[in-house]
Amino acid sequence: MKYFITTAIDYTNGDPHIGHAYEKILADVIARYHRTFEGPTFFLTGVDQHGQKVQQAAQKSGVQPFDFAQEVTRKFLALWDKLEIRKDGWAATTDPRHKKAVQKVLQSLYEKGELVKAKYSGYYSVRQEQFLTDKERNEAGVFGTEWGEVILLEEENWYFPLLKHKEWLKNFVEKHPDFVTPAFRRNELLNAIDRLSGDLCVSRPKERLFWGIEFPFDPNYVTFVWFDALLNYVSFAGYLSDSDPSLPDFTELWPCKAHIIGKDILVPAHGIYWPIMLHAMGFSDEQMPRLLVHGWWNISGAKMSKSLGNTVDPDILADRYGADALRYYLMRDNNVGHDSDYSEENLVKRNNSDLANDLGNLVNRTISMSRRYRGGRIDPVELNDDDLNSIRDLANSVTGRYRAAFERFEVHHAIEAAWELVTRANALVEQKAPWKLAKEPAATELLHAVLYTLAESVRLLALMVSPVIPTASEKILAQLRAADIRTLEWGGLPSGHELDEPFPIFPKFDL
Repeated sequence: MKYFITTAIDYTNGDPHIGHAYEKILADVIARYHRTFEGPTFFLTGVDQHGQKVQQAAQKSGVQPFDFAQEVTRKFLALWDKLEIRKDGWAATTDPRHKKAVQKVLQSLYEKGELVKAKYSGYYSVRQEQFLTDKERNEAGVFGTEWGEVILLEEENWYFPLLKHKEWLKNFVEKHPDFVTPAFRRNELLNAIDRLSGDLCVSRPKERLFWGIEFPFDPNYVTFVWFDALLNYVSFAGYLSDSDPSLPDFTELWPCKAHIIGKDILVPAHGIYWPIMLHAMGFSDEQMPRLLVHGWWNISGAKMSKSLGNTVDPDILADRYGADALRYYLMRDNNVGHDSDYSEENLVKRNNSDLANDLGNLVNRTISMSRRYRGGRIDPVELNDDDLNSIRDLANSVTGRYRAAFERFEVHHAIEAAWELVTRANALVEQKAPWKLAKEPAATELLHAVLYTLAESVRLLALMVSPVIPTASEKILAQLRAADIRTLEWGGLPSGHELDEPFPIFPKFDL
């Protein structure tokens, strides 16, 4: 079995923003961790290209919806490459393979009696592309601005009976505490399930919306964008693919171990619609995905929005500071599941302090001193020295806590653990002063032991930061000539190992 990780796919009705970048980097970091230390991993991400908003935006631009969606898709793909997002699968909902799978699911649900045609009159949110109920009204009794334009609409559609599965979903969530991480998001979901009162409209008449996947048994309708989009998580993982060689083996991937989404789409889409869809399709409780719900990046406590003009463009940040600095900042300054405040000043400080001063200085001093005092050769020497013993003990503790943090999806805690070793190794340089030991013939063995301890610490650190700052990590390992030594156990560098020449890795920036 492969470790399967996926993210919410991005809607092609706007440019990528910092929230998109954070989610993809988080998924990429978790995927890289598992590839490096756990085993085969498959990371799926992509774009949602259908829906009314895409159709309307395309019409305003005077182009066909497909061409409009493809142009936006190219922006996402270019940004992910720039941010070093290493995906294994790419989902685009206009892909014929996805269309085929969606239509198979619709046909199957129809034959099971899980789709019912009915006429409905109610208020409809054009922005969210869904019918609203009185529960969506605010305290003033009106639909808030978050719903955009709301119109009164009456039409006949196909409905998926959510209420039929309400008790199953509630029991499932209560009995599976690991279904949603962090735990407080699970409580929000349970409250939302209790409030569930209607079924899901899963179609749109072609006379109103033509840009979608046609119903196989009723060609006058196309599939509701959320129903279509949610199925990408299985369609591009090989579900109902008839052993298509261009898609992975579904049995090797499913269930999804980390399905990463933003808090705004937990309810109702991913926490209610999605598990009920899978349940109705015949998936067992053991086959349900595991949802990892992250918060938002705000500015001074306020949500970023185009209307406020406070959005942050990750493309510009990547050009200005590089992928490693941006990736490190977003992972270090966010507690997964909670909101964070974005600050370009803090991004620069994290780069200059943590990466350039702390880690970069340690790497440079370690390799420079090994080259200067031993020609680059290092050898492990067993000495009963409290400082050296303590740093080895700390390294073993740090790697254990690092791995445990990743298993809980707490990337910021994993980084914090690694930085304990960075701090301690830098302190060792000052405590032992290799430049003084090199002048004392009686201290030769201690000098060898100190230099080896520093080099081995740097090797472990390069591995631990590799999921977060992959390019910098490879540069460190190249200087150590340790690209092939991937163990997190102490003592990976062999006796007589020779280090390469040092060179700067982390540039400093002015704000």
